[in-house]
Amino acid sequence: MDGRDLVRSMKAFGSAGPARGLRTVRAAWRRRRADAVGLPPRGAERARVPGAIREVEPGPGGGVIRFARSELRILVAVNGAVFWGWDGAVPQPSYALAGPCPEPDPRAVLEPDKDGGRRVVAERVTVAVSRHGAVEVRTPGGVVLRRELPPRWWEPVGGGSARWTQRSEVAADARFFGLGGRASGPRLSDGAYRLWNTGPGAAGRAAGDAPASVTMPVQLVVADAGTHLVFHDNTWDGSVTLREGEEGAGSGHDRPGRSVLRMDGGPLRCWVMVGTPARVLLAWVSLTGAPALPPAWALGHHLGRHGSGDEQELRRVVAGHQERGLPVDAVHLGVGHLDAHRGFTVDEERFPKLPVLAEELRREGVRLVSVVEPGVPAVAGHAGYDGGVDADAFVRGAGGPVVRGVGRPGEVVFPDFTDARVRAWWGGLCAERLERGFSGFWHDRDEPVSAAAFGEATLPRSARHRLEGRGGDHREAHNVYALCMARAGFEALRELVPEERPFVLSRSGWAGMQRYGGVWSGGQASGWPGLRASLAVVLGLGLCGVPYSGPDVGGSEGCPSPELFLRWWQLAAYLPLFRTPGGAPAGCPEPWASGAEVLEHAREALLERRRLSPYFVTLAHLARRTGAPFVRPLWWSAPEERALRDCEDAFLLGDCLLVAPVLEPGVDVRAVRLPRGRWYDTATERAYEGPGQVLVEAPPGRIPVFARAGAVVPVRGEDGEVELEVWAPARGGAGGGLVVPDGGDGWEEPETERYAVRREGRRVVVAREGVDGVGAPSRPVRVRGLAGGSAQM
Repeated sequence: MDGRDLVRSMKAFGSAGPARGLRTVRAAWRRRRADAVGLPPRGAERARVPGAIREVEPGPGGGVIRFARSELRILVAVNGAVFWGWDGAVPQPSYALAGPCPEPDPRAVLEPDKDGGRRVVAERVTVAVSRHGAVEVRTPGGVVLRRELPPRWWEPVGGGSARWTQRSEVAADARFFGLGGRASGPRLSDGAYRLWNTGPGAAGRAAGDAPASVTMPVQLVVADAGTHLVFHDNTWDGSVTLREGEEGAGSGHDRPGRSVLRMDGGPLRCWVMVGTPARVLLAWVSLTGAPALPPAWALGHHLGRHGSGDEQELRRVVAGHQERGLPVDAVHLGVGHLDAHRGFTVDEERFPKLPVLAEELRREGVRLVSVVEPGVPAVAGHAGYDGGVDADAFVRGAGGPVVRGVGRPGEVVFPDFTDARVRAWWGGLCAERLERGFSGFWHDRDEPVSAAAFGEATLPRSARHRLEGRGGDHREAHNVYALCMARAGFEALRELVPEERPFVLSRSGWAGMQRYGGVWSGGQASGWPGLRASLAVVLGLGLCGVPYSGPDVGGSEGCPSPELFLRWWQLAAYLPLFRTPGGAPAGCPEPWASGAEVLEHAREALLERRRLSPYFVTLAHLARRTGAPFVRPLWWSAPEERALRDCEDAFLLGDCLLVAPVLEPGVDVRAVRLPRGRWYDTATERAYEGPGQVLVEAPPGRIPVFARAGAVVPVRGEDGEVELEVWAPARGGAGGGLVVPDGGDGWEEPETERYAVRREGRRVVVAREGVDGVGAPSRPVRVRGLAGGSAQM
């Protein structure tokens, strides 16, 4: 017995109370015993590398290259994406891909290359393979974007899945982004990043490589020569170690950037996409699925209530916000509204008429969202437990019995969401939530979490999963558990309320999760590092194809200072998911508890968010159609600008706006780096020229926001109708923008409106472009930044 585990066991009694402490100790030991018996022992291993090329078999879009001790399959798809897989690995089955493998590009041909290697040449990319198995990704001009050295496997002598390592090199000037929602991002600094979804600890999540709830083996690499995305399609536990390169290092030669991917098992297969950031994200979502379009109300102001309370308190909180000029669009009810924290129940004493309350709130424009956790209380008489036992829906151990863990209600069991039959059964349970008046689901502890006094707080790695009929264990299923749960919730809502778009918010997930909803990045520490981390997570998720996400304002642990609370609120007002605390049970009080000044400034930020709601609707539709995130790094349109790659304290909101939040205490003036072109301070309408850095005021009442010259921003006018806010181009310049009208909460796909803007002397001409030619705008136009000029439509 490990002495440290004994100490942790004793501490569990003091921190969690005797009953829960005993459960977590038992769970930890039970998990350890299950894995000791259920997992194959890791004995002697045999190292292997591909060896030399022996045979080549051309095929559509590429072909198969056979080496002495392995084989490599290469495919260039018609969308420009490149796939390769070792040891017979093929694109499917995959939880990341939205459908069948894309069709091969008939123009891509496997042909001889120098020094006995082979290459596949396509329109946008060339893939070259050396005679010993190194793989290079090159631009059409021959510049190497990425070089993957020959992989190395360690195979158990007694059989089983081999662990493997893939070392890669990129340009010395390259910067790494992605890997899911990383608090230490968005630019990923040197270090190791684990690929294993892990819930935040008791101390919360601060900056640095803290546990991440959403991990993905997705890297976006930005360099002078070009941008590329690489996705290693493997759901097992692993890690990525990154080291940025250095130009002119040592002897004057460049030292390349390096990435080392180590996986505990599973296939070695990957996809690579090359092009501009916009083109790369478009290819990525064409492969993994278009992001789900949130209902219109989901782009408004959410209140998150983690704790207890009752119907009267809920009414008081909503009314308190509305009376103070803080409109509310949705309220999220946490486990406090459940009976003894048991899912699919309601505490009837505190919420005796929840459906009536929900209907009253809906008439006021407020939706209710229910927390849903995967752990089903292992109690006879609970509908979820009894039905799950009858349906054989729960995860079992290697020996056969159902795996039991520890959740908020006590002992729990876990549905196997990797089985379509179980997902459909879960959808039936979800009907109870809709009957109570809820409009969507907020998934929590879906990594999944099973409390333990020591060791990993999740299911045993030996636990068995169906994996869509293939069968496997938790080593392979863990990272996609939340993805499959999100799919179950999404499909349930689509089936039960077919006239409305589903709303599913997850804490955890994996590549492709954007098909089913967004991410609530719960777990940030309630401090200034947590504020900065909350922005990093949203940016990182967006670059991995998940455009709709956001934090809890103020963090999840403790109560922030009034200054921190306000700055967090001001940042979140420009993020896709805007969720603020709905009262003291959520961790911090309402805005008015911090004083009249904080309340006034919070109101101003919220009203600006509502004024920009047509712009957020437009960005949501464009994200679904193109994969472009709402929130983008400053280098999005100019990845060749090195200074922008290193800027982590500002972001682009779509193509039109640049937001520079205040991320440090005591700041009322801050430096902002601007991309190339003219930018207007939206508060003063003063013009600034980029590229470069400017010093601007950041008083307590606002954070700096800039509009791009020539931008067309749809906003809500004083009469509630959409109008066009046009920012004047520089003299002789032009611009334009897109507007997608609000089609409501249904499935209608509104027509995109296209507007062109040009500057003629002191006049700004705005026109709508359509299939029938150019005409006058169909909406009111307000020109800003003209300084005494005039507008013409």
